Amino acid sequence: MPSRELQAALQAAQTAAEVIRGLYQKNLAVRTKEDQSPVTEADVRAEETIRAVLSESFPTYGFYGEETGKHSVGAESVWLVDPIDGTKSFVRECPFFSTQIALMRGGRLVLGVSSAPAYGELAWAEQGAGAFLNDRPIRVSTITDLSAAIVSTGNLKTMTRSAQWDRLGELIRRVSRIRGYGDFVHYHLLARGSLDVVIESDVNILDIAALTVIVREAGGTFTDLAGKDVTLETTTVLASNGRLHGATAEMLRY
Repeated sequence: MPSRELQAALQAAQTAAEVIRGLYQKNLAVRTKEDQSPVTEADVRAEETIRAVLSESFPTYGFYGEETGKHSVGAESVWLVDPIDGTKSFVRECPFFSTQIALMRGGRLVLGVSSAPAYGELAWAEQGAGAFLNDRPIRVSTITDLSAAIVSTGNLKTMTRSAQWDRLGELIRRVSRIRGYGDFVHYHLLARGSLDVVIESDVNILDIAALTVIVREAGGTFTDLAGKDVTLETTTVLASNGRLHGATAEMLRY
């Protein structure tokens, strides 16, 4: 039985999806934020809807949103929300965008919902209760050899400026297949066993918080590139089916 928190997060994601579907492919005006990332009416309205749903059920919880910022983040329980992760895709009318809702309790991520309304996928997980995609339980792959592995990459700008770039090249030459699905897509694929490793060097915690829980509850391992646990300050990702985590980390030697 889903907890009240998970039920609220799923309801918030569904409500946001209705807002997003109503504005998708509507040629919305785009504003550029101080960090040079784009924002649209859909981003703002979706986050306002999510916050309203979550705050009604859990008024004492903190809230950290991509568009509205931090509110009571010193609370024991804090919601982490990106209403549209992949706004650039949303603006270009590409379906690779999603709503990310996570719950952090005592500094640990315990719940995640990843909703991709245009792509037709809804994934969720809660600590100790497994991971699900479109109502079906999912598990990571059982691949144990890098030579048989499929690796997907996301944003790698920072990595291109470091010695890790050459090491990534070594890894690519060794694995079976390399792709760059990016955004929520490769994490959903990882969690359901369709690929084996995800590497990114430029992320925000709001992009990956929910996906961290989903991958871990599907049996995978999710750390930064240095092998450290995910925190609010995390900016890199090494996510895997667990069996390949050590070998991949050793090759990248962060």
